[in-house]
Amino acid sequence: MRGIIYLVATPIGNLKDISLRALDILSTVDAIACEDTRHTGKLLNHFELSSKLISFHEHNEHSRIDELIELVDSGKSIAVVSDAGTPGIADPGFRLVKKAIERGITVSPIPGPAAFVSAVIISGLPTDSIFFGGFLPSRKGERLKRLIETATIPATLCFYESPHRIAKSLEDCAQALGDRRVAVIRELTKIHEEVICGNLFELSAQFKERITKGEIVLVIDRNRAETNQPGNSASLASRVEELELGGIDAKKALKQASKEFGVSRSEAYRLLQAEKDR
Repeated sequence: MRGIIYLVATPIGNLKDISLRALDILSTVDAIACEDTRHTGKLLNHFELSSKLISFHEHNEHSRIDELIELVDSGKSIAVVSDAGTPGIADPGFRLVKKAIERGITVSPIPGPAAFVSAVIISGLPTDSIFFGGFLPSRKGERLKRLIETATIPATLCFYESPHRIAKSLEDCAQALGDRRVAVIRELTKIHEEVICGNLFELSAQFKERITKGEIVLVIDRNRAETNQPGNSASLASRVEELELGGIDAKKALKQASKEFGVSRSEAYRLLQAEKDR
């Protein structure tokens, strides 16, 4: 009889957030696949658990997936955990799940913390529609491209970011998305948990002057369609100017604004000229 793969959520900071069911699964499975055996080892030691640990991360996932599938095929059950939060979110866990589904293996979630969900609910921004974009790219060009791609999504945007890049990322967010409401949330569930709310331009300037530590979730307000009506030439012209001030050349600024306003580039150009002729 085949075993089961359990995706077990673990705390993102406060160890008291682990669930009773998670502890039960971690104590009874034949092995635990984890990103960092030292990190997960500390978690197990804290709760006096002694299950076998198998390293499973982005650098060994291809060889490890076959090994884990073979283990489950032989009748062993395993748990998959990330260093913090829910496995399969912004980590290689989904590839193991995909392979398991293809092989007809049962995969069961053990729910718990997820940083972006916790961040959204304390951001003060709309929660009816959420887009999670994972980690923003480390290179500026790739980061701007990703942000521009998300500019017209009608949802609250969520991204993970590191403390040493947060100032540059906020600057890029302001350039690509305009001056939207934003919440910078750091050290979730830990002693120094902090929620900093404001507008992108404001916080971009603020974070250039401060030293930031801890893992960060960026929560950014959606594109406000009511201010981006197709016939609103003043708003479109203002957005083009805003993008150009952010360092984007005129052609790309017009292309981006046309996307945000839901019009063709030729129509955007016509509206821009109409505003200039006023």
